[in-house]
Order: sequence, then C-alpha cells, then structure tokens
Amino acid sequence: MPVNNWVRSDVERQPAEAMQPVVDPAGWTPEQVEGAENWIYHLSETEIDEMNAAVRGVERRGLDIKDIRREDFPLPTLGPALADIRHEALEGRGFALVRGLPITQYTTAQAAAAFWGVGTHLGAAVSQNAEGHLLGHVKDLGKDYKDAMVRGYQTRTEMGFHADPCDIVALMCLHPAKSGGASRIVSSITLYNVMLARRPDLAKELCWRFYWTRHGEVPAGKEPWYRQAVFNFHGGYLTVRGASAHLRKSQAIAGVPPMTAAQIEAVEMFQGLARELAADMEFRHGDMQFLNNHVILHTRRAFEDWPEPERKRHLFRLWLAIDDARPLPAEFAEQMEGVQVTGAAFTTPLDAV
Repeated sequence: MPVNNWVRSDVERQPAEAMQPVVDPAGWTPEQVEGAENWIYHLSETEIDEMNAAVRGVERRGLDIKDIRREDFPLPTLGPALADIRHEALEGRGFALVRGLPITQYTTAQAAAAFWGVGTHLGAAVSQNAEGHLLGHVKDLGKDYKDAMVRGYQTRTEMGFHADPCDIVALMCLHPAKSGGASRIVSSITLYNVMLARRPDLAKELCWRFYWTRHGEVPAGKEPWYRQAVFNFHGGYLTVRGASAHLRKSQAIAGVPPMTAAQIEAVEMFQGLARELAADMEFRHGDMQFLNNHVILHTRRAFEDWPEPERKRHLFRLWLAIDDARPLPAEFAEQMEGVQVTGAAFTTPLDAV
C-alpha cells in the first residue's frame, strides 16, 4: 500500500475584512499543491474492507441509493478519517482527495452506493438539476457549451473556473479520459489577495451583486436569474463565487442590465488570475475529490474521449449541504439548497440522462 502522507493544514485563519488582505488556510499557491501529497488520503486495506462490507450491507437490504443514510453505511475506521477530511475541507486548505478504492471491481450500482455512503459522512445531498438528480454525472453528451441552457459538465470543452451552488462538491472518477480532462483547482482566497494587490479597483468591482443565470432551471415564482457578488465578506469570512459562464450567460436574459466596462475588465482579470494560480490534479479510477465551493474554484481541461461507450470519461457527482459550513450572506440560502423546481422528484440515476 502507498504511504499515507495526509496532513491537515496548520495555518490559522484570521477574521476577513473587505478590501483587506485575507489570511486563511485555504490561501495556498499551486506550488504548494502540485508535486505534494499531503492533501491525498490513501485508503488502507482495512478501510477498503470496510467499504466493501458497507456496500454489501446496502445490497442485502435492497436500499435505493437515495435512501442510504449514514447509519446504513458504517465505517468504524474510515469514519473518523472522513471527519478529519470534512474538517480540512471546511476549515483547512479547502480540498482533499481520497485514493485507493478498487472501483474496477465494483458494478456501477456498487460504486454509486460506495460514493453516496461516503457522502453521508460529510453532508446531505441536494438536487443538481431541474430533474431532481441527487447523484449527478459529469460526462460528455455532445452538447454545445455556448448554448445558454447547456451546463459545462455535459460537454468535453474546457470550462471557466467556477464554484457550484452547494457547500461541498464531491466527485468520484469511474473512468478517466483517453487524454486530457485533468481537474484544475485554484484557491479563491489567493486569487482575491493577488487581485487586491494588483488592481484593488477591480477587486472592489467584484463586490457588486451581479446577475447569474439559472440555465432555465427556474423555481416557481423566481426570476430566470439570481444575484450574488463574486467577493462576499460576511461574519469574518471571505466567500467567493466563480465569475464564470453563469454570470456571462445572464447577459442574454431579458431585463438583465449590461455589465459596465469596469465589470467586464474585472471578470476578465478574475478568469486570467484563476488560470495563472491553478493547480492540476490527476484523476485515477476510484479517486474521490472533495472541494469547498466557498474557497475553491474548479474546472477541468478539455479532453479526448475513448470511442467505446463503456470507457468514456465518467465522474459521479454529489452536491453536499453542510449545516455548520460557515456564516453566509442571506442570498446564499437558496443557492445552497440545490436546484429546486416544482414537481421534480428526487432520484439517483446510475448514468447521465
């Protein structure tokens, strides 16, 4: 078994103030991530055996994926490690990777049960789309990313850096791409600090409450857009939303005012800094990645896929709500509840539909 070099961050957070440099354990640089392994948790044989036993227990009871609760998925050894990983995602560097699950020995249903079961030890799954999918799929469906109604995970195009509307986004790699497709992450705390140092005027622009598209997934009684700042200071925390396609595509919605020249320049600088400060993360079979959307931005590189349908790049995804994540501005409450559309029944499909 590989040596487990997992270590929690020892940087102490200081209360964040608007338009001042922020000291936070999530304020890392790419040089501190690439080539390091202190953020990778390698499963032991004992922990793998626990996972296998928990999956078999779910199968014996005939539980639907969405009905698996934490008590249905006991992990006496791995559970405390997952609590440590949860703390590191929420209060530390903001991300972690769990490696070593022998996913090639699992059926798709078993892999989904394993991933969902781990997720119950971190938070509660929320809906990811208008169809009520609690288990999502990152897979190329041949769609056009330029379409205002299309979301990036349905394509193989490189996306802009963004943050999902949940506390923690979790991914499990079922099949990596033939080439490309590396996960890319950036500390949004570091991005803010660099932007503040270079162009404080543009950093201030991103504290304005922008318009963001709902991609046509509109709850009853709501507008097809919502409003949020990119840089949000609240309760001594800096929470950052990615100035991504969700913001840009809102410009096509009737009634949304056009962005000013300064706002456009600020958004362009934000995306440029994200590329400059990003670290690449390899995905292997069975890898489980956990990202705190409040302090981490993510995307993936464009990729070439396998021709065989059963080998195509495919990631499971969970959007997790965390009760004790952090203080958030009032307008965040709706966004952290997932996509809520009247009449949609919650489901956990085993493939993209």
